[in-house]
Amino acid sequence: MPPRRVLDLDAISAFTAVAELGGFTRAAAVLNLTQSGISMRIRRLEEAEDVRLFDRLPGMVRLTPQGAAFLPHARRLLRLNEAARAALHGAPRMETVRLGAMEDYATRVLPPLLAAFRQAVPEVVVEVETGLTQRMLPQLGRRHELLLAMHRQGAGGDGRTLRRSRPVWAAAPGFRMPGTVPLALYAEGCLFRDWAIAALEGAGRPWRLAYSAGSQAAVEAAVAGGIGCTLAREATMAPGLRPLDGLPPLPGSEIRLHAAPKLGDGARRLAAFLTERLAA
Repeated sequence: MPPRRVLDLDAISAFTAVAELGGFTRAAAVLNLTQSGISMRIRRLEEAEDVRLFDRLPGMVRLTPQGAAFLPHARRLLRLNEAARAALHGAPRMETVRLGAMEDYATRVLPPLLAAFRQAVPEVVVEVETGLTQRMLPQLGRRHELLLAMHRQGAGGDGRTLRRSRPVWAAAPGFRMPGTVPLALYAEGCLFRDWAIAALEGAGRPWRLAYSAGSQAAVEAAVAGGIGCTLAREATMAPGLRPLDGLPPLPGSEIRLHAAPKLGDGARRLAAFLTERLAA
């Protein structure tokens, strides 16, 4: 009887990291390996099983059909390995992952996702802090391991793009626009604030700042009360607000996931989970 071949868990870990993070360089940073070390492990797995798991393209990698079919099983093998080790050594140690996010995402998008993540990975506690992209990005690696941030579409910089959208003008139902556009906006440093003012000035529309606050909830409450109009993501627009026509077009935006240079296992798993759910 021929000996049974056993899959190499180190190679599976490398394969999963490349698939989830979208490249050999990111996977190498997360696993604290060299890029050649990651490549060698995956090549060893491909040669042992006589399959090709990735198509290597200029500037990117893409799962082959065999790689895509193997990925959920690879994840399951890694989870079973962790569970088996926990059974040998007692209850797993709790790990805390600090996630920064925009306020509307933290309020309307993340809660059900993080509840599902908590069920799947109970040993990881997620701490969420809200704020403005421009203020949170410099804290990546110190205050946050992961950051969901908004950028102007097509702008350079780091991070993995998960979603693209175009912000809309929003106001309360029945809002009537006066001659000078009254704006209710987040405090200075908010991209939406900059974009709203630039769009109106570029179109020659007079405007005034009717309300400014340091929280998205306060801005939304002011707009719902009829004080003025604002910018919002249509997918996360507050109940009671409606898209508003007749104002200048706005630039596209994209949501990117930023990761610190070195991530623990819990942060890496949360990054993979958010990437899979939000990119879908």
